[in-house]
Amino acid sequence: MAALISPYRADRDKIRAQHEKAGLPFVEVFVDTPVEICEQRDPKGMYAKARAGEISDFTGVNAPYEAPENAELVLRPEQGDPEQQAATILDYWLSV
Repeated sequence: MAALISPYRADRDKIRAQHEKAGLPFVEVFVDTPVEICEQRDPKGMYAKARAGEISDFTGVNAPYEAPENAELVLRPEQGDPEQQAATILDYWLSV
């Protein structure tokens, strides 16, 4: 299991295909969180720095994010706290 920021659909599709070719399971989890909530949860102030032009190519601010079209699991903030969502991911992973 790996947690990655993968803003481009083509990159995610490539990794999925590599897993399928190797006979390995692949589960794409889309944590569909509005950028405003990401900013509120940002302890390092990275979003503020990106908005101020101090960081370029920052996903969601000055670089694009292509939402997944076929994620096996989609989570949204209103569906529970992070601990509940982690449990949802683990339950799903153990079921495949």
